[in-house]
Amino acid sequence: MRAAIASRASTAAASVPRIAPGRPPAHLKVGGLVPFTATDYPGLLATVLFVQGCPWRCGYCHNPHLQPRTADSPLDWNDDVLAFLRRRVGLIDGVVFSGGEPTMDPGLGAAIRQARELGYKIGLHTGGTHPRRLAQVLPLVDWVGLDIKAGFDDYARITGVTGSGHPARASLQAVLDSGVDFECRTTVHPDLIDAQELVALGRALADLGVRRYAVQVFRPQGCGDEALNARGQSLRDWPGPAIGDALAALFPSFTLRRA
Repeated sequence: MRAAIASRASTAAASVPRIAPGRPPAHLKVGGLVPFTATDYPGLLATVLFVQGCPWRCGYCHNPHLQPRTADSPLDWNDDVLAFLRRRVGLIDGVVFSGGEPTMDPGLGAAIRQARELGYKIGLHTGGTHPRRLAQVLPLVDWVGLDIKAGFDDYARITGVTGSGHPARASLQAVLDSGVDFECRTTVHPDLIDAQELVALGRALADLGVRRYAVQVFRPQGCGDEALNARGQSLRDWPGPAIGDALAALFPSFTLRRA
């Protein structure tokens, strides 16, 4: 991995902004990165950093290798990740902190500050597992993609964790209160949430003040649940145009995403 993000010429590095002195060092556990993406931060070219660790066990997760909170990080924040971001200044516009679950990592705030000091816009993908830490970093973030798994009373069906709807609901409220630009999105599979439940969820989110909503149809790539994968191959036309129209009527901005 270090070879894959090898250093550019020193003349290019000389023009990179320096990190402000006096900041506490970041020790974010990064399990991997995507150097360049045009799809993970709306309207910007970005790098995605996958933070290691997630307390939930969603059956449809396509990054299960990022779930364990391992003792060691595959990438060193300073030697690998921050050095890479310094070399990308002027080539990309933003950095997206994804996961895993980035708000699980106590080093998130310091890492975001260092990325901002390089001039990057900051995106955050989160499931809302840690609302207090989320609220702390929201003033540093330019855009949030907030995963809403299901109705808040039904979260354990998706996450495998009793009571997980409570932090998700608190996280949504924190994002709403912050005024930061954000999108709510729900990954859907008919074995986990049916069409009627999906519309009910959409209504609940609209009533809470969500204005931008995306439904992401399950994709089997990377998912380790064979039962979900087997049926997932036949979801090309699900949930159907009537459900899509019903959801679109609830939000100023609605998107149905397929693999």
